[in-house]
Amino acid sequence: MREYYDRRAPEYDASAYEAADAAEVASLTAWVAGLAPGRVLDVACGTGYLTRFMRGEIVALDQSRAMLAIARERLPGAELVRADVPPLPFEDHPFDRVFTGHFYGHLASVSDRERFVAEALRVAPELVVVEQAWRPGLPHETWERRELLDGSRHEVFKRYFRADELREELHGEVALETPGVIALVARRSGRFRGM
Repeated sequence: MREYYDRRAPEYDASAYEAADAAEVASLTAWVAGLAPGRVLDVACGTGYLTRFMRGEIVALDQSRAMLAIARERLPGAELVRADVPPLPFEDHPFDRVFTGHFYGHLASVSDRERFVAEALRVAPELVVVEQAWRPGLPHETWERRELLDGSRHEVFKRYFRADELREELHGEVALETPGVIALVARRSGRFRGM
């Protein structure tokens, strides 16, 4: 996966955000900008496209050096960390929020997703998950064949969620729902108490 994201970095914004519905992207970025400021960890920050709208002290984490190089230009005041997750390379409770955009749906198994949630709620009392919404014609989960502009081909796992599925899995509250995007907030006080 690291090679895929290193190769995808130069085209990521164009293929992920600029190719999406402009009104949905505007709704999402406004919602992210409206989150309360704090010490925030953005897991799988990619190029920092959404990270730049967050307020507070930002730590941006990604596994890809190429993604972080773009994020470094976009986020001059943020701390950048390169790591594979889970686990998260931090002590318990240093953050007010863990944010992740378009990462959770790439975790292939329920146990991988549970492990990530446990780690997120170990380092912060709140987890915000942004994912692409399932819509008719899409499988709920699949290994997608993706071809990049450099001609390389990759198999990438993707899970598409309906809002009610994501809410049930994370025991959280849907905070934003458009036809293409879901944002959900989960808190340590729910099912994950004590993790």
